[in-house]
Amino acid sequence: MKTLGEFIIDRQGEYPGATGELSALFAALRLASQVVHREINKAGLADITGAADLENVQGEQQQKLDIYANDKFKVALAARGVVCGLASEEEERFIRFDEGLNPDAKYVVLIDPLDGSTNIDVNVSVGTVFSVYKRVTPFGQPISERDFLQRGRDQVAAGYVIYGSSTMMVYSTGNGVNGFTYDPSLGVFCLSHKNMRLPKSGNIYSVNEGNYVHFPNGVKKYIKYCQVEDEATNRPYTSRYIGSLIADFHRNLLKGGIYLYPTSSRYPDGKLRLLYECNPIAFLAEQAGGKAIGDRQQRILDIEPRAIHERSPLFVGSVDMIVKLEEFLEGGQ
Repeated sequence: MKTLGEFIIDRQGEYPGATGELSALFAALRLASQVVHREINKAGLADITGAADLENVQGEQQQKLDIYANDKFKVALAARGVVCGLASEEEERFIRFDEGLNPDAKYVVLIDPLDGSTNIDVNVSVGTVFSVYKRVTPFGQPISERDFLQRGRDQVAAGYVIYGSSTMMVYSTGNGVNGFTYDPSLGVFCLSHKNMRLPKSGNIYSVNEGNYVHFPNGVKKYIKYCQVEDEATNRPYTSRYIGSLIADFHRNLLKGGIYLYPTSSRYPDGKLRLLYECNPIAFLAEQAGGKAIGDRQQRILDIEPRAIHERSPLFVGSVDMIVKLEEFLEGGQ
């Protein structure tokens, strides 16, 4: 059995410029996720479920655990001295950690502290998703928004924590994807899924079909294709949609499949956040042998972000399924 900490130390030779900071950063993420895991497992027993009567910067109702998770990750990352700034889906602006403790820290983190938090009340899996970048502002100067507005292909690391039947951390530093399952009796994450690979094809499609009438024609046609019987292509495919991005992607990562969150008449720019959700998931998908595209079939990791809370459509999953989707997107708007 190899723990997350041991695994990171063993692999440090792959990152000669890290000199231990990346290990400390992951230690902070690990600690905060353990605390959040503990609180999630109290759901129904403590007053931590439901809405907090507050809205985030996107105008969405914040859940009590959104605020709790955001605070825990913020404190943990600030305390290690290796992160100079944080951008969170729950914060209107980015936060500087470069005063006092972290003036020369080299990393910034972007995070969705609790993706799918409305599912907590009904005991459905939720997750934390994060991205790590090197700062671009020179050392000795205050970081700025441009440190966070970097393309997804420049990520140093990305990952997620899924809080489900077991709690897992899945991450990549650009050398494949590995998964670690949390053992609460020992208080450690243990390597359980080594070198995870997204199957080249699959038979699961994940999309909120309740919004079907609002989707572009190309997406509508692809959904119909998934539903038509064809023994040669193992169709009809199985529809599986949890409504928690991390849970849906995690299932497809293991079993093969495609996740779709397109633009729509309701969300003309898409609904998912480019920096907090699309980029880290696309990074993991590509590292696992999959593919991720956005509007106009553009590679997600090549998109130049314009704002911290920018939204984007997302299509991610098995390569063969994304390639087939692209044929429909080209044929119908």
